Amino acid sequence: MEKNKPKLFGTNGVRGIFGKDLTSELLIELCYSLATYFGNGPILIGYDGRKSSQILSRLVCSVLNSAGLDVGNAGLVPTPCLQYATKQLGYNGGIMITASHNPPEYNGLKAIAKDGVEISRDNELLVEGIYNSKEFFKINGFGNLIENETIIDYYINAILSLVDSEKIRSKKLTLTIDAGNGAQANVAPLLARKLGCKVIVINGNIDGDFPGRGPEPTKDNLQMLSNMVKCTLSDVGVAYDGDGDRSIFSDERGIIHGGDRIGALLVKHLLKTKRIKTDVVCPVNSSLMISALAREAGSKVIYTKVGSVEVSREMVRQGSLIGLEENGGFMYGKLNQVRDGTMTTALILDMLASSNQTLSELLSTLPKMIQFKTKFKCPTRQIAEDIVKVCLKHGSPLKTETYDGAKIWIDEESWLMVRPSGTEPLIRMYAESTDEDLLNSKVREYSELIRNELARLS
Repeated sequence: MEKNKPKLFGTNGVRGIFGKDLTSELLIELCYSLATYFGNGPILIGYDGRKSSQILSRLVCSVLNSAGLDVGNAGLVPTPCLQYATKQLGYNGGIMITASHNPPEYNGLKAIAKDGVEISRDNELLVEGIYNSKEFFKINGFGNLIENETIIDYYINAILSLVDSEKIRSKKLTLTIDAGNGAQANVAPLLARKLGCKVIVINGNIDGDFPGRGPEPTKDNLQMLSNMVKCTLSDVGVAYDGDGDRSIFSDERGIIHGGDRIGALLVKHLLKTKRIKTDVVCPVNSSLMISALAREAGSKVIYTKVGSVEVSREMVRQGSLIGLEENGGFMYGKLNQVRDGTMTTALILDMLASSNQTLSELLSTLPKMIQFKTKFKCPTRQIAEDIVKVCLKHGSPLKTETYDGAKIWIDEESWLMVRPSGTEPLIRMYAESTDEDLLNSKVREYSELIRNELARLS
């Protein structure tokens, strides 16, 4: 990429506020850049439930057609559904129109390679190079637009084949789903009913304003899910983000659990109970629980930078069948090496059915770790990067790592990490320890440092 040219791709695709920094001109040139990158079709297009998504879908399809590429229209689907169909149905690539968990005014594009995984960081740079040079090519004539209305059923049937569907059906589990007014409203309840579950759905109407609780499921906004799980005596509850690739779970007591705890439990289930032989891929901000459980099963953890693209692409390189992120993005390579809220839900139901234990009982078997996560609004990425440098120089830590932001080790079982967000104007902080008092003390110390630096630099 040329110096001083804008960087298009963030941690997960190209995003911006529709009509402001995500303009029609930018989108048209980006789509011509992607058409030039892909070279030929067909390309599969899907979109989430944001109010601008259908408009963007028509724009994307039209530009690719005008460049001579055939386009398949998947319609409104979760991101992992589009990714799986791209991989399995012979498409040369895919484009998902989504801004995932970002606020309603945002939208964006995720470019999918023909293997069903987002294009690599190196290929993102190739697309940016095409975009900056404006050297677009065009195939003679116009491409065709083909409607594809069978993708969701095809995808769900693939998931059903990877779990013990009969055993799950025999347990007649009750599942509460908080669809978050997002794309999973069309898919997750259908899957659960095919698995014989009694299904209760909240925020089940697709609405691009995300009026129920916003597009990002967090412990702070899932009280309705928690209450519904308790009052319906559900065996488990699940909430999805806007495009349905991440999932956050509640146990039967209505307690919401972070992605690392659920991910660790699935690692244990797949490696030890299902006896799958594979290494585990996860980012450097992942819990120490993951590495401990992998070692117990004779596997190892391979660490990446933060971002689902980093994890997925490393899974492809390593041939790994398990990957995860602390934000609720779990990846099961037997279906596809991408995070997938629907597949994860099926795996949780499979685990419950095979264990004859409640989710809280299963979680109680995990190593004891206390975790913390927060974020700070930050005006610019440069300020965020400057604050990361300040954090690195602060105090007398055991050691520091700079692979992605600043990971500061307090002792062998306690760490704190600070990094700029790749999707929003934020500084993100993560921390973990076996000692709750130590964790709280360090979180307060570094939070005060960050707030002081923000006041000084803003």
